[in-house]
Amino acid sequence: MTRFLLNLLLPPLCALLCQCGSSAGNRWEYKFAPGKTAVIIGGRAVPPANAPADVLRAISAGNRICTKPYRRGGGHAKFEDSAYDCSGTVSYVLHAAGELDEPTVSSAFRSYGRSGKGKWITVYARKGHVFLEVAGLRLDTGYSDADSDGPRWSSRSRPTKGYSMRHPSGL
Repeated sequence: MTRFLLNLLLPPLCALLCQCGSSAGNRWEYKFAPGKTAVIIGGRAVPPANAPADVLRAISAGNRICTKPYRRGGGHAKFEDSAYDCSGTVSYVLHAAGELDEPTVSSAFRSYGRSGKGKWITVYARKGHVFLEVAGLRLDTGYSDADSDGPRWSSRSRPTKGYSMRHPSGL
């Protein structure tokens, strides 16, 4: 009887648990959708017209720092800094959007907010690196379109194997 119940309940339980996972898969890809996706003009993100206020603030914050250089630990001691690393970048943008109270390190973002892809903002986190997707664009300190370091908006694909996807509640 126990074996029968186990065989009956185990497959649906496994399917349910697999659907709840927050694994990012193997690649992040830009997918333009008119009216729903931001675009890059002159290195700056231009939000879609229907983006919520929190998303507009996040994009504005990303635009303020998207020409800053990279510095390990940049943005950790305080949100306003002269240079940013990956977690400093993500912390700065989420704080501007009203979604984070204090700067956070990369690995801590693996448990940030809610599991899975967000409607407007998704945090991709693993031990040692974190980046954001905001309104379909990637804000990252690595795999940029430019040959420089530091926070940059990008529509270029990048590997995401080993990353967890998290998002602010409601976004």
